[in-house]
Amino acid sequence: GPPPGPAERPRARGSRAAEFYRVKWVSWKGQRTPVITQSENGPCPLLAIMNILLLHSRCFQVKLPPQKDVITAEELMAHLGDCILATQPREPSEGLQLNFQQNIHDAMTVLPKLSTGLDVNVRFTGVSDFEYTPECIIFDLLNVPLYHGWLVDPQSPEMVQAVGKLSYNQLVEKIITCKQASDSSLVSEGLVAEQFLEATASQLTYHGLCELTATAREGELGVFFRNNHFSTMTKHEGHLYLLVTDQGFLQEEGVVWESLHTVDGDSCFCDTHFHLSHAPGKGGTPAAPPPDPRLQQRQVDQDYMVALSLQQGQDAPSVLSDLELARQLQHEEYQQHHPHP
Repeated sequence: GPPPGPAERPRARGSRAAEFYRVKWVSWKGQRTPVITQSENGPCPLLAIMNILLLHSRCFQVKLPPQKDVITAEELMAHLGDCILATQPREPSEGLQLNFQQNIHDAMTVLPKLSTGLDVNVRFTGVSDFEYTPECIIFDLLNVPLYHGWLVDPQSPEMVQAVGKLSYNQLVEKIITCKQASDSSLVSEGLVAEQFLEATASQLTYHGLCELTATAREGELGVFFRNNHFSTMTKHEGHLYLLVTDQGFLQEEGVVWESLHTVDGDSCFCDTHFHLSHAPGKGGTPAAPPPDPRLQQRQVDQDYMVALSLQQGQDAPSVLSDLELARQLQHEEYQQHHPHP
């Protein structure tokens, strides 16, 4: 698009305020809707929250001019500030009013941190369990759910015992203390806790993914936290998707969501209606990530079955999409790890 006009040219007031982002326009629920993209894979909770407000424009009344293709961090914060102010309770009592003013004050203090990253500290007990830090006020005021999927598996009692209700920071401290202890049972508990952190370094566990899928409400927009990264997440027909905000897909209107159905980062890109997208991705390659070899074998087996049954004049068995196959594989894998007693 054309270079930003003078009004949009970022002002050099510290590097963060001067940052600007490209705007991608997509069709969402029948309306032209802006999605803010980023060039680096930064932590950017600002984008995750702003994109929820833009996708929920009917609720939050955030509108960008239809020709806008660049926006600064400063402008985003101004929009966000307006949305926070608009959460004022109707005809509040004096107590509520004071409480609201205090919350607004706290939120405005946190606002500048949103473009650099927030101090968020997970607890491993539930997908909405975080240590309460001042930063959480923004999510509370806007009524935006914050989730993670880094859960300890209840089927590993030893790990449950070692991790307990501790937050990530507390667990790291516990590991250091335990390893230096003279008591051998403490030392081994420290090792189990350390093993948990190493085994779940992707910060998403199978148990976490299942809980996340069960907890998120259908059609809800929330923020998903993983590896210091904040993404806009939704649930559609029982499955989870993350909003694609990578600037590399700026011109790909058919790439809007990315499925979140495995813990190892294997995913598929989808369009605004959550159908698999066949738009070319970066460098002219297909938008879907490389398929799992087990998936390819399963597909070959399936094609063979279809061919056989057609040859024998039977009805072809229902053919699963790649996405459904991947989910089925993941489910089988989950069952292997979690045999029901």
